[in-house]
Amino acid sequence: MPVLYDRFFQAIFELPVAVLTTFVILWALQKVAPRIGLIDHPLGRKDHEEPTPSTGGIAMLLGIALTSAMFGQWTPQWMYFLAAGALLILIGVLDDLYDLKWWVRVIAQCAAVLVMVYGGLRVEHVGQIVGMKSTGLGSWSVPFTMFATVGVINAINMSDGVDGLAGGIVLATLCMLEAAALHSGNIVLAERLAVFAGAVFSFLLLNMRLPWQHRARVFMGNAGSALLGFTIAWASFSLTQDRAHPVTPVLAPWLVATPVIDCLSLILRRVMRGQSPFRADRDHMHHLMLDAGFTPTQLTLTLVGINLSLGLFAALARVAQVPQTLLVLAFVGLLLGYFWLTWKRERGVAAFAALNRSLTRLHLKPGNKYLQARPCGEE
Repeated sequence: MPVLYDRFFQAIFELPVAVLTTFVILWALQKVAPRIGLIDHPLGRKDHEEPTPSTGGIAMLLGIALTSAMFGQWTPQWMYFLAAGALLILIGVLDDLYDLKWWVRVIAQCAAVLVMVYGGLRVEHVGQIVGMKSTGLGSWSVPFTMFATVGVINAINMSDGVDGLAGGIVLATLCMLEAAALHSGNIVLAERLAVFAGAVFSFLLLNMRLPWQHRARVFMGNAGSALLGFTIAWASFSLTQDRAHPVTPVLAPWLVATPVIDCLSLILRRVMRGQSPFRADRDHMHHLMLDAGFTPTQLTLTLVGINLSLGLFAALARVAQVPQTLLVLAFVGLLLGYFWLTWKRERGVAAFAALNRSLTRLHLKPGNKYLQARPCGEE
């Protein structure tokens, strides 16, 4: 028990160290970005106002790695995580520079998953979806792990279209994973999550619109969205596949519900319309909300709040011993409901406009001048 307390307090101390370390790296890379071409210019479908460094992903990985090194966290499994993260950052940077084909990115993401699997982490069971026993995956373990990880990576990537949105959702998810890890007694994972959260928080200080900052000063780039999506998948698997500190896998999708539901419904709509699931359009959840009158920061705060609420709902349901099958059905119901709502774009925009008016009447919509409508961030 004393060892657990020591590690708990170490985790608390690691968070501010990760914040400071990542912030220093972010500041330094802003000076380097123009020299290496990692500048996101406002061209094509990109709506931001000024050229902006897209070095957030590199900075977060370096901040996580250096903080871990300071506290001696270099376990073999952690080395595999960093190796997979480095691969995703490399491909992401190349994508930011040269706009790679979608299948090149997917192959790299699958390779990163194989590194994780080789390091000993995979999805071996998915909880009590049907019946009273946990559903084991057997030979489907690796394919399912690959499908789930690539799905989360692309869900986070698709949400990265407004200043602070992807980072805010990831930070909220990490906080919920942290609470679940502490509740289950998984202090080792809690340490990792504290470092992750510190790095993402530091990034948000330069990416969100704040009273003293009317636009993002740095973007995470495709490298950053791939890293954060992989991080969420890695942390979820570490939490739910640990037999010593069991947490039901059914809880995982609820903790990152908004980007996952948006991603799945968007792909389903495209496929049903005979379009490529990887085509570019303006039908993402954040696009509908912008058209409904939300400003970028209002949108970010609203979606982060919804994501937290859904995660809290699922956690309380499990505390109340709601059957896991019902939670799965409820999530599928949310997905199908959102799919129906947005099948007709105008219907989705009208629904978000009604939400916008409701928040205004409840005085939940901030009115500071820094929240006024401006072009959104990266796409």
